[in-house]
Order: sequence, then C-alpha cells, then structure tokens
Amino acid sequence: MASSSDATPSAGNTPEPESGPESVSRPEAADTGTPARRGRVRLRRAAVLAVPAAAVTAGLAILTAQGALGVQFAISGMPFTVTATELDGNGFAQFGGLDNMAEGSPNAGDTGGQVLVVTSVIKEAKLTKLCQSVDLGGTNLLITAGGGDTRVSAKDLTTDSTELSGDAAFDNIEIGNDASTLDKAGPKGRGPIGVFSQQADTVHIKNLRQTNYATTAGVFKLPGLKMRFSGSGC
Repeated sequence: MASSSDATPSAGNTPEPESGPESVSRPEAADTGTPARRGRVRLRRAAVLAVPAAAVTAGLAILTAQGALGVQFAISGMPFTVTATELDGNGFAQFGGLDNMAEGSPNAGDTGGQVLVVTSVIKEAKLTKLCQSVDLGGTNLLITAGGGDTRVSAKDLTTDSTELSGDAAFDNIEIGNDASTLDKAGPKGRGPIGVFSQQADTVHIKNLRQTNYATTAGVFKLPGLKMRFSGSGC
C-alpha cells in the first residue's frame, strides 16, 4: 500500500541555509532594506503522485508535505517489477510517501537510504496473469500466478512504486484530497495530513506495469503460484 517541522525564523535570528542537494536558499530581497526569508525544501518532505488515465495525459506533481511512510518495515532497497494483464479494484487511494532502508544498507547509494514512492491502496483487488520479478544480478527470481481460471485476489493491497503505467479507468474519482481525509479504501488507504492525494470508488487497469519497493496485503491469494529463477524478468 519521521517527519520534521521547519522552524519559523525570528527577527534578527535568521538561520543559515543548510548545504547539500536537499537545501535551497533564496537570494536577499533587492532594494527593500529587508532581507528575504530563507527557506529550505527537504527531499524527505516531498511526495510524488503519478496519475495514469485512459483519456488523460499522465501528470506528475511534486508536493511539499510532512513525510509519510508507505510501509512500516525497512525495505531492501532492491526494486522489483510487477505486471498484470488486468487489475480490477474496489476502493482505491493514492498518495506520496517515503520508504526507508535498514541503516547501513549497501543498496542506499547516494539516496541516504530513502526512496520517494507513490503509495497505492486497493481495498479489494483482483489481478489476471500476475508476474513479479527481481533482478539478482545475472539472474531473476520470477513469480507468476493467476494465469488460469482463477484470478489473484488481495485485500488491503498496498504497493509503494516509483513507476506505474497502464491503461486506467476510474469511477467517481476525486483528485486533490488531503490524504488524511481519504475514506474509499478503508483505514489502510488513509495517508498523513497535508499530503496531496486522490481516491476513487473503483479502478480498472489493463497492461499494468509497476516498479515497486514494497508490497503488503491483509490477504493475498495466489492460485497457480510458480516461483523459479529465470534469465529474464517480467
């Protein structure tokens, strides 16, 4: 499916801007006699929402808000691919968040151990021909299910993604909600206050493809499950 608050500077006590890629300073105001307020935008306080739609060009919004954790465990930092020929869901919610790796993870690189993600929550989901693969370096761990008469089903399905594509259709979609007010995907589909989000009664996606860092579900049924190593992924 920890935040920090910026302190408001007092007169005569304007803090110096932080150095590094996660800080942005603004120049002094010109010819006013009053220095411009200096601020900073932290990467960990950003959230990204990618909206796939059948008849609308996909949009990308970078949002400033308090950090939100999409999952409550330390991620490995290794992305995995998930595909399905069709996904049907009842109760859909989506908002931005941050996932954290274990301290000292060799996969952290220059990210600081954090990954900016889009958290999607579906109260009840059914998927056809589910495929999941993770690149282990020279080989792929491949998992498939739901290719027969019975589809994969899940309750409270939550995915944390950096990429999502497909042909999507929504019923009664609401875009621009505060994530803390979401109610269509149940309690699991409610995000932190101040975060931009969207929700819909239903979602249908053909040719779904995701790059995920985490997946959780209250119930996950995988008929025809097969797990194997393969030279190629999904």
